[in-house]
Amino acid sequence: MGAEQVLETLAGFKEYATGTLTVLELVGTFVFALSGAAAGVKHRLDLFGVLVVSCATATAGGITRDVLIGAIPPAALRDWRYLGVSVVAGLVVFFSSPRAERQQRLRNLVLTFDAAGLALFAVSGTQTALGYGLNPVMAALLGMLTGIGGGMLRDVLVSDIPAVLHSELYAVAALAGALVVVAGHALKAQPVASAMVGASVCFGIRVVAL
Repeated sequence: MGAEQVLETLAGFKEYATGTLTVLELVGTFVFALSGAAAGVKHRLDLFGVLVVSCATATAGGITRDVLIGAIPPAALRDWRYLGVSVVAGLVVFFSSPRAERQQRLRNLVLTFDAAGLALFAVSGTQTALGYGLNPVMAALLGMLTGIGGGMLRDVLVSDIPAVLHSELYAVAALAGALVVVAGHALKAQPVASAMVGASVCFGIRVVAL
């Protein structure tokens, strides 16, 4: 009976991963790419530079997670849609944002999109880790790492101090969202519901901190 339950759980995760989880990750990729592109425009990078920062920000956390859990090659390298949405986001921001004026508006865009990307990747990273059989503590930590990875690389590329090193409620917000997902998994809640609540908690904490 135990083996049957394990197989049923794995089958349910596979079905979820091919649908809702993929959508969740693609949305997270898009909003993180927007934050990366906005940071590039803020620092007056050219189009190529903006696209590089956009793609790196959008995929760094997910690639790190996949390498650590043995999902090789990482989803961002297997599925063209990850690169596609990152490039689209970069182009949208580059051609729609002012180049010299309204720097405060660009800063606000970076922070808002970063908070959304942090939330989405924290919960998707946690759910992916749980699907690969990691224990709840490690799954939550990996979810947090997935969330903060893109923002850290973005800040390094544009020569800023990573937010996780000077903002107390950055990694903490990601961990809080991840823990909600872990709790939902333990209570056998619907993955979609756990993801929505976890993302809302993470996003809310981060926005309040800002």
